[in-house]
Amino acid sequence: MPAVADTHRARTAATHVKATTTLSYTTVLRGRASWYGRWHQGLRTSSGERFNRFKFTCAHKSLPFGTRLRVTNIKNGKSVVVRVSDRGPFRHQRIIDLAEVAARPLGIVVTGAATVVAQVVPATTPLGPSATPRNLLALQAADPNPAAAFTTYELKSLPDSTTLAAALAPADSAAAPAQAAGLAKHFVVQVGIFQEAPNAAAMRARVLALDPDLAVEITQEATVGQPTSRVLIGQLDTWLAAETVRRRLQAWGVTGVVRQLSSEAVLASAIAPAVVPRE
Repeated sequence: MPAVADTHRARTAATHVKATTTLSYTTVLRGRASWYGRWHQGLRTSSGERFNRFKFTCAHKSLPFGTRLRVTNIKNGKSVVVRVSDRGPFRHQRIIDLAEVAARPLGIVVTGAATVVAQVVPATTPLGPSATPRNLLALQAADPNPAAAFTTYELKSLPDSTTLAAALAPADSAAAPAQAAGLAKHFVVQVGIFQEAPNAAAMRARVLALDPDLAVEITQEATVGQPTSRVLIGQLDTWLAAETVRRRLQAWGVTGVVRQLSSEAVLASAIAPAVVPRE
């Protein structure tokens, strides 16, 4: 019987390795994450190894053991890379349980639980605290059912450097010349109107700090005889794309409104670049 058991373990391990290598790194999970610590220290996990709250591991219901996930708290943008070594959680509609050392950088030890996005990453990705994914907005925008308690979906072949605008861009590359010139992009997200140019520049810098690849512009106009500066993000092809940007920024504390530009405004923007004050 030991030989049979060894054969079974070998086949299971091979299956886990194969599944881990074939899983696309663009697989994304979204839902609530919790944590576990000293009460489970030293206990045997479902993978057979001993739980260690000081190692960057996690529990998931079905992902193959050894799968690596970059988990990001969408409220504060903090990220950590962990390895699946256990099964669970099995209550409160939670999608992942993080070992204590992994939960601390995300702020989950204090809050008890948090909404996260977890992206499958290559097996060579180092474990531990990680930089916030540059395509975090795209990860969230691709969510097929934001109202659901949790979901799993695929983000098709988009690297970390992919911008939200690129993620939501039309698939048809043979766009009409007018669209290529920006004439079809009628929507922007306005995140502020300022009378002082330095305040507008500060808001622009704040938005770029959240996502350096967003197209943030500052336009100047006269309102009741007074010069004002508007901070705009865009231009975006559809209202949905603009609304997605607005909601993600709102989650990070930046309030904005979606505006639809007139054809004349779009044409003027395509011909003349926006004014961006020197910093």
